[in-house]
Amino acid sequence: MTGTEAPKPQKLYEQIKQYLLDGIASGQWPDGSRIPSEHELMEVLGASRMTVNRAVRELSADGLLNRVQGLGTFVRAQAPRSALLEIYDISEDIQRRGNVHKSRVLLLEAVRADEALAAAFILRRGARLFHSEIVHFENDLPVQFEVRYVSPRFAPQYLDQDFTQQTSNRYLQSIAPPSEVEHIVHAVAPDERAQALLEIGPHEPCLQVERRTWTEAGPATRSVLTHPGSRYSLGSRYAVAEWNAKKGG
Repeated sequence: MTGTEAPKPQKLYEQIKQYLLDGIASGQWPDGSRIPSEHELMEVLGASRMTVNRAVRELSADGLLNRVQGLGTFVRAQAPRSALLEIYDISEDIQRRGNVHKSRVLLLEAVRADEALAAAFILRRGARLFHSEIVHFENDLPVQFEVRYVSPRFAPQYLDQDFTQQTSNRYLQSIAPPSEVEHIVHAVAPDERAQALLEIGPHEPCLQVERRTWTEAGPATRSVLTHPGSRYSLGSRYAVAEWNAKKGG
């Protein structure tokens, strides 16, 4: 083999997959719309039914298309993706997608630390902590149930805030950025309360992010963020050199 060897020609079913992907990416077939039938694709692309069927079947297996018996094949709506390696603000995330964010505050109170919380915040049992529970909505659809504990030493005015006007994350970031962050992600089955708040059924899997933050003064926050799996995903993309620079900085 030489460096000038010509690339192998793309197989016809792969060309059909690319044709459909290009149409989806360009907006020709937006989320939820029906793509041409297999018969229509055969006529337009001059391919056999077997070849067209393979292309559509593979894109369906990849989660990009949804085949509905008797109705046709539709572009599957993709769950929004939020950054995992960063502390993102959910309202900014939603607004970047052109949608409307709102929140409902369920609890905003002072509590006494049990044994687990006392250990997490390096406090004595019974020490005072701030606690909030908030549901975040995207276009009136609940997408996150946020449970947060905050050190009063870090954010002494936390209970005085209106978290329908700004997110708790944005407020905490305005005080001081964390010096250290821990993320742990679980796939969980929601309990009855989460089902009711997120308006989902008992069999809807959820993504749950446990987040802890520290400042130079010590533990600052402990949060549990629960998302319906069909409405949200988590991920990130970054330049390796820049990430390494940040770690070494």
